[in-house]
Amino acid sequence: MATTQCRETTSVSSASPPGQEPGGAGEKELPCRPTPGGSCRAPGTAWLLSHRPPLQEAALRAYYIMEDPQAFQLQALPPPTQAGDADTEALGKVWSGGTAEDEGSRGPGSRDVPEAWVIRALPRTQEVLKIYPAWLKVGVAYVSLRVTPQSTAQTVVLEVLPLLGRQDEGPEGFQLLEVLMGSRQVQRMVLADEELLLGRLQAIRQTSLRQMSQTRFYVAERRAVAPRVSLFVGGLPPGLSPQEYSSLLDEAMSLKAGLVSMSHIYSSQGAVVLDVACFAEAERLYMLVRDTAVHSRPLTALVLPDVLHTKLPPDCCPLLVFVNPKSGGLKGRDLLCSFRKLLNPHQVFELTNGGPLPGFHMFSQVPCFRVLVCGGDGTVGWVLATLEEVRHRLACPEPAVAILPLGTGNDLGRVLRWGAGYSGEDPFSVLLSVDEADAVLMDRWTILLDAQEAGGGEGSVVDAEPPKIVHMSNYCGIGIDAELSLDFHQAREEEPGKFTSRLHNKGVYVRVGLQKLSQARGLHREIRLQVEQQEVELPNIEGLIFINIPSWGSGADLWGSDNDSKFEKPRMDDGLLEVVGVTGVVHMVHMLRKAKQKPRKAGPPRDARMDGEPAPEGDSK
Repeated sequence: MATTQCRETTSVSSASPPGQEPGGAGEKELPCRPTPGGSCRAPGTAWLLSHRPPLQEAALRAYYIMEDPQAFQLQALPPPTQAGDADTEALGKVWSGGTAEDEGSRGPGSRDVPEAWVIRALPRTQEVLKIYPAWLKVGVAYVSLRVTPQSTAQTVVLEVLPLLGRQDEGPEGFQLLEVLMGSRQVQRMVLADEELLLGRLQAIRQTSLRQMSQTRFYVAERRAVAPRVSLFVGGLPPGLSPQEYSSLLDEAMSLKAGLVSMSHIYSSQGAVVLDVACFAEAERLYMLVRDTAVHSRPLTALVLPDVLHTKLPPDCCPLLVFVNPKSGGLKGRDLLCSFRKLLNPHQVFELTNGGPLPGFHMFSQVPCFRVLVCGGDGTVGWVLATLEEVRHRLACPEPAVAILPLGTGNDLGRVLRWGAGYSGEDPFSVLLSVDEADAVLMDRWTILLDAQEAGGGEGSVVDAEPPKIVHMSNYCGIGIDAELSLDFHQAREEEPGKFTSRLHNKGVYVRVGLQKLSQARGLHREIRLQVEQQEVELPNIEGLIFINIPSWGSGADLWGSDNDSKFEKPRMDDGLLEVVGVTGVVHMVHMLRKAKQKPRKAGPPRDARMDGEPAPEGDSK
């Protein structure tokens, strides 16, 4: 396992309303709370206020602003009682380096008590700007260029071309692009040749310092190409025919037959890809899809770029990255922005916006690629299930999949030696680990769920659910194990904002487990277990667990450390499953403490819990 570098933590915290980035007008606000004396301080700054550089650097780190601290200053906003004071209302109070004791001793009515501390960018007469090539150039990620008040987009292109080996070509064939790599989408804008770059940089900072940290500038070839936009539309009813999808979309959005056509249909996923031959029509459809619901389900719209796979070198194996921003607290969203800066932003996809399918569709013609999944075991299973459904459409049907574990248990990440969970390592070191990792094989099981109504005898007419096929990589549970998982899942769905740390999540598991201590189910009287077409007599158990990997319940090895001559050591690629019976919650706790079990080899049964995610049994028997 590759060695990772820990990132330094800071005592300055930040908070923003959901969906809103902190800060504005070129500043970042540090939240404050009242002290016993009535004054207001930024959390955790009592020992920092007497030394400006440590506080300022900590504040910049809190917002992932990796620029020179000397280019910024901390400034205090006036309290609400001074809203009519013209002197303080305009600029606030620049931090003067007073001691923490002075701040704490001021009363609630003092004029010197700040409402909040903010970060302001100081005016600059020149800057060093990174310019990235919009074409593949091995060995060169970017070039640095000094920008002055006289620098325009055209003069920057003229200076950059020789540095990128294109000195024999005229600047009229190139243009400067501004790309914003936000957490929800990637925005691209062509700058006018006469636009002043320094003024543009100041305008971005005036909007948001964090937006500036998420903005890149590319030099690209200026091409006169026929307009063609690929628009991914998801959230449609699955299992329809091409004619039914066409009629459904035409009814919802009034498609123009001469401009819009369906190039790809993913019926099992309920998604289509539209080819639009007009930019204005593509914009209309994009905005309309985002405000449209079909069968009470909102639709998803994504504009997908074309991958020029024919221009890739023969030994090139690009990385397709999927990030679940809901996993790992706020770490998933931070990783999304970091990977979009380290890689081409179009190869990093947010799973809550369309799922994995848009990424696989965009890479469908790439002859060789790899996948990095940032999330928990359930997220990994989601990506693998989508891959299995579309692999026959991929030029690379079996890409290697790496994991950056962000979930609670992370059993698959432990087995594959990606660690028990992401703890803030440098994202660049994560990419190096992916590049150096070895590929191994792992079994993935297809399970048929055939539900029958209780009491529905032969020949009776019942409204049983149709059979359902699901996939499993880690383990599946029936009984008490599945009940605990389902209760946890329902609690997380009711209050998702509370489930932002692994410690809290495991505490919820403990609480729901204690609630099940006094319940008896007698599962052995309700189910039958067949191994190689022979029925196995079950003891008094409350649950069955079918295991594919040697890790369960956040790292417990149910097989144990001692070898038994009657059984081979299980492997995740041996084509076999291990079956473990549990007698209740107390027994499960013992197993989590490495209690040794003796499993039996078997094939896959029905499911009630898949890879740590619940699958309620209902009335299945």
